[in-house]
Amino acid sequence: MKAERSNSVHKKILLVVFVMTLAVGSASAQLGGIVYDPTNYANAVLRYNQLVQQLLQLQQTYEEIVNQYNLAVRMAQNLQNMPARYQAVFSQWRNGAALDTYGNTGAWVTAVNTGAFGNGYQLATTKLVPYGPAYLASMDPQELSRVQSQYASVELADGANLTAIGTIGAIRENAVAIQNQMANLENDSLSGDQDLNTEVSVLNKINAANVLTLRSIQDSNKLLASLLEEQTIVAKQQREATTNAIDADIQRQATLAGNLAQVTGTLTDSLENFRMP
Repeated sequence: MKAERSNSVHKKILLVVFVMTLAVGSASAQLGGIVYDPTNYANAVLRYNQLVQQLLQLQQTYEEIVNQYNLAVRMAQNLQNMPARYQAVFSQWRNGAALDTYGNTGAWVTAVNTGAFGNGYQLATTKLVPYGPAYLASMDPQELSRVQSQYASVELADGANLTAIGTIGAIRENAVAIQNQMANLENDSLSGDQDLNTEVSVLNKINAANVLTLRSIQDSNKLLASLLEEQTIVAKQQREATTNAIDADIQRQATLAGNLAQVTGTLTDSLENFRMP
């Protein structure tokens, strides 16, 4: 009985202590004391981890931006003393020149230097005189064709020569201006001026260089076309010479066969009609 009564007393004492503890905790919360909230603590820890991750990401982004900036600075640096390292001296254009002892080469030289034709070609070449109508009428068709073909070769050669002279003269006439433009492009490319080395400026210089290259190729093609034209006329003249030789051989063989037949016929008649006295 005493034991049971003692246990009952202990239970009552524990109950009183528990109630008093709850009362003290409630009073502390009401008076501004610290209350541990597991949910808020877990949210705070999660937010802290998120902030740490954001900080790491910001640090990584900062390093990438710094690296890109350093690369941009490196890319924007110019080579030092560019003209001394790369600038070269090239040969200058020279105009044509010739003695003019009899006053028939000056106009030709002017034409090949400026492209102005004038009468320089005619003065420096032998005049082509046309055949007389009566003489042409006296020719057989084969001879007339040969003469007209040779005459056409000379006229075609004259035309090709005049075209070549005009092309050479135009190129030489513009050579000084083109050289000046190329010198400007070279100086701008080797310059250390920041305004001439921006991205847009570099692209503009590249475009200008491409245009000058295309113009030079165009002039080269003109010269090649003139050269090909003259070579075509030379080939025509060689063909005429070969054709005339073949035609002359055929005509000689035909004449020889006719003469031989005539001689043979005459000899046969002479033998058949021969009588001893």
